[in-house]
Amino acid sequence: MGSLDANPMSFSAFPGDKAAFEPLNPQDVRAYLHKAVDFISDYYTNVESMPVLPNVKPGYLQDELSASPPTYSAPFDVTMKELRESVVPGMTHWASPNFFAFFPSTNSAAAIAGDLIASAMNTVGFTWQASPAATEMEVLALDWLAQLLRLPTTFMNRTSTGRGTGGGVILGTTSEAMLVTLVAARDAALRRSCSIGVSHLPRLAVYAADQTHSTFFKACRLAGFDPANIRSIPTGPETNYGLDPAKLLEVMQADADAGLVPTYVCATVGTTSSNAVDPVGAIADVAAMFNAWVHVDAAYAGSACICPEFRHHLDGVERVDSISMSPHKWLLTCLDCTCLYVRDAHRLSDSLETNPEYLKNDATESGEVTDLKDMQVGVGRRFRGLKLWMVMRTYGTAKLQEHIRSDVAMAKMFEDFVRADNRFEVVVPRNFALVCFRIKPSGSMTEEDADEANHQLMENLNKTGKAYLAHTVVGDKFVLRFAVGSSLQEERHVRSAWDLIKKTTSNIMD
Repeated sequence: MGSLDANPMSFSAFPGDKAAFEPLNPQDVRAYLHKAVDFISDYYTNVESMPVLPNVKPGYLQDELSASPPTYSAPFDVTMKELRESVVPGMTHWASPNFFAFFPSTNSAAAIAGDLIASAMNTVGFTWQASPAATEMEVLALDWLAQLLRLPTTFMNRTSTGRGTGGGVILGTTSEAMLVTLVAARDAALRRSCSIGVSHLPRLAVYAADQTHSTFFKACRLAGFDPANIRSIPTGPETNYGLDPAKLLEVMQADADAGLVPTYVCATVGTTSSNAVDPVGAIADVAAMFNAWVHVDAAYAGSACICPEFRHHLDGVERVDSISMSPHKWLLTCLDCTCLYVRDAHRLSDSLETNPEYLKNDATESGEVTDLKDMQVGVGRRFRGLKLWMVMRTYGTAKLQEHIRSDVAMAKMFEDFVRADNRFEVVVPRNFALVCFRIKPSGSMTEEDADEANHQLMENLNKTGKAYLAHTVVGDKFVLRFAVGSSLQEERHVRSAWDLIKKTTSNIMD
């Protein structure tokens, strides 16, 4: 079969065409990927000029493209044309330098290349033997990242003296990291309670601040914890919305006195709502009184901790049981890539291990290797370690730190803009690269009026397509979140966004 360019009808386009179907014809692979790479390069060149939020209605794509799958093949150029004309206009462009909503979803040339190669190899590395390099690469990349974060060697797969007791695994999301550690903590607590099966499960209690990501509470339910025993501990401005260890101790002690078993505490470094930081070491000290598992969710802000000036946010991590962070948020490694580290890997694998006959092999039996299937929910897994390694290998620590520091500097610049305009207030102290701000009440404006004005400001901003901001509620106030960090963002984009915010505010308030 010829290449796509030489023969655009290389797949059977008509019922009578009996040409052999070769989905991995090398010439087609080369031709299709060249076109895809051109598309990607053009996309990044032009994304700044595209509306960040699309103006489409639910169901629009089915109206534009056929509601039924095609029977016969079409030239790849037709597929790419429909991608450009129908799919791209319906995208929210997370890659846009004018995207300031949520936390960033960063990317890089090295990560894209790594993900492309991993997808092409399409290895399913559930055991070491199934693809030795895939497991070895994941282990290496995780240990490299652990060193950048200055994690204790107890969290590393390999140490200078050989295989460690801890280890890591790359999962899809923080939700998975929470779920698997909740299951491990649950089983450990049941063993301590001498429970037969899950008979004592209704007695187990778990804890987190009210600023903790909602996925924690979802994962608790999935792990079988009684919703009545999931504690959401209130926070306030006195701790900058971080978890108060004294309140945690009070709640855990009350549960223990009532016959419950404190089982798991989730501490967060960089909450989604306001970027609050829970005091890791103090929380670990409280949890240790009850032999409860401590997990640190550093999904977003963990990336910043590769910089020495931010590393103190992880102080005390040597006393926790697990920590996860997501390079796909702020460390230039595309989705999906959540790195979970555990201090005792066996506590995880004991709960998640599967050992069917068809997966048994000498390498596993030797005890010298890690079968990553036993540290996750499923069995199959992508070759995620490649892109993470390629990012660290290509850019090096200095460039990655420069990337973090640049974003933080731009966020500080925006914070200074807000503070200099007496129409606005910064609601919580800025941590990292997120600024939580709002129009503040003035004159006869009530708090309810201010909430309405901020809601209108966000809607009007987002309708322009020139910027995209999200909101949260902090201390019962409607607050706008301005998150710096898109891989293409420069200082000029932050300045332009601020100019747009000022102009839009003037239109609302005049």
